Amino acid sequence: MKLGTLILLLGLAWQAKADGLQSLETFMKSAHSGRAEFVQVVTSPARDGQAARSKTSIGNFEFVRPNRFRFNYKKPFEQTIVADGQTLWLHDVDLNQVTARPQTQALGATPAALIAAAADLRALQADFSLASAPESQGVQWLTATPKSREGALKSIRVGFKNTGRGVELATLEINDNFGQMSVLNFSRFELNPRLPAEIFQFKPPKGADVIRP
Repeated sequence: MKLGTLILLLGLAWQAKADGLQSLETFMKSAHSGRAEFVQVVTSPARDGQAARSKTSIGNFEFVRPNRFRFNYKKPFEQTIVADGQTLWLHDVDLNQVTARPQTQALGATPAALIAAAADLRALQADFSLASAPESQGVQWLTATPKSREGALKSIRVGFKNTGRGVELATLEINDNFGQMSVLNFSRFELNPRLPAEIFQFKPPKGADVIRP
């Protein structure tokens, strides 16, 4: 058997056996930076005789591991979330309001820790119980359950795709304890792009109301 054929077969065998937990570990080790577009659908449960409601947003996402990321929500409302390594900033453009929290307090058991902020798998396992879920339509799934029951977050599912370019982030499903589900589907994912440092810097706009809880 030729060496090239053997390497191909080994690669196919790995993909066949890979599960969500292995994909997460590979993603954390190989994705030092990333950039993608996303569509987010937030669905609230039916209550008081009213049907379930959903809201769709679009934007883009960038990160440099560890501890720096940026979500830009473009439609229907502009909102920016920036982690600069020290502070987590949330800017609501319509309200011209900025909320600033110490990053170490804000990002423990959160979806952002799973996909961008945590340094390694051991750091995640301090805050989450992690388990592989069944593969579906070429996506490897992982379920993450917060170990602390004090927060609003119930569970997170993360989907990864193993492509010829490496392991890419595909989907993020967030369930909270109030029955609300938020699903982010990522597209045009770029693995390890060179991202300028200023992307992850934030300065409150002039006249903005800055809140520090």
